[in-house]
Amino acid sequence: MIKLLICLFSAAALGVFMLELRHEHLELGYDTAALHEQIKNQQGKLWNQQLQIAMFTAPNNIEKTVQVDRIDMVPAFSVGPQNQTSKDKQHDADAE
Repeated sequence: MIKLLICLFSAAALGVFMLELRHEHLELGYDTAALHEQIKNQQGKLWNQQLQIAMFTAPNNIEKTVQVDRIDMVPAFSVGPQNQTSKDKQHDADAE
């Protein structure tokens, strides 16, 4: 009789424990789905910001802004043969 009661109480305790684990699993699934939804929303906002940055920094928009605001753009350094030192010119002559 005592063994039967011990088995019955153990089965009941095990059942309650399993129900608690199942409930926790369902709650974690719900929280995970909510977090995934937040991630999707934040990713969408980020993509929109990247699109806006790309639109504002497109070469034609920069050129338009420079022309409208009359900004004098001067290159930071000149590119080409006029920027070579005399040593570089001698080296180029030797290479030919």
